[in-house]
Amino acid sequence: MKILLDENIDVKFKSLFPAGMHEVYTVRDMQWNGVKNGALLKLLKEHNFDCWIVVDKNLPYQQNIASLPCTIIVLDVFRNTYKHISPLILVVLARIADTKGEKIIVIGEG
Repeated sequence: MKILLDENIDVKFKSLFPAGMHEVYTVRDMQWNGVKNGALLKLLKEHNFDCWIVVDKNLPYQQNIASLPCTIIVLDVFRNTYKHISPLILVVLARIADTKGEKIIVIGEG
């Protein structure tokens, strides 16, 4: 699975994905820093990404879900820090393995 981590996610989160299991890129890796969500969705489609992981809780309400080019996973955390997002990796991996065709998946703390 090809996964993009949004620019607001600590780049260390990428290291938590098992080696060889997924292709994981950051926005920085792709040199897409500062690209707005609408344009980023087009890039996700053009580059065949399967999943975009974000912390923007409003994103599902800002986009037409039916037209999304991939699954979006929203990490619903109290603070957007590595300390708060890293414990979610096991749930993220499980949901990625079985998205059931869902376009938006929200994963929260606790």
